[in-house]
Amino acid sequence: MKFETDYIEKLAKIIADNGLTEISMEDGEQAITIRKDLPEVVMASAPAVAAPAAAPAPSAQPAPAASKPEAEVKGKAITSPMVGTFYAASSPEAAPFVEVGSTIASGDVVCIIEAMKLMNEIKSEQSGKVVQICVKNGDPVEYGQVLMYVE
Repeated sequence: MKFETDYIEKLAKIIADNGLTEISMEDGEQAITIRKDLPEVVMASAPAVAAPAAAPAPSAQPAPAASKPEAEVKGKAITSPMVGTFYAASSPEAAPFVEVGSTIASGDVVCIIEAMKLMNEIKSEQSGKVVQICVKNGDPVEYGQVLMYVE
């Protein structure tokens, strides 16, 4: 069986209607992945993991009450490129990708956002030191929400 054009068009419509960036389907030996190119978000595929880069932060994004006041925050924000669930590590028993004080390089994975059962690695667009992590493991996050600050 091969994927029919109507089926592919339906998958593309699902992506457009639901604000998704990628959908993958498998039927026996046939597989298809459809990606929507977005500005400032680069998609790369690996087995069962899509890896978008973090998008620049909107300057008016508030930090959670448990974190430092906005006036004390220094550095650039790493924001969520999608709606989903924030995970600090690749599994519950694994060490977090980064902690406050960690030194990271551009392209380093800093967290995972789970969206519709897909684990999306979020990569840093800048090098520096993590000075604040604004969300907790397992917290839901919104598109554009500040995840952490790097200086």
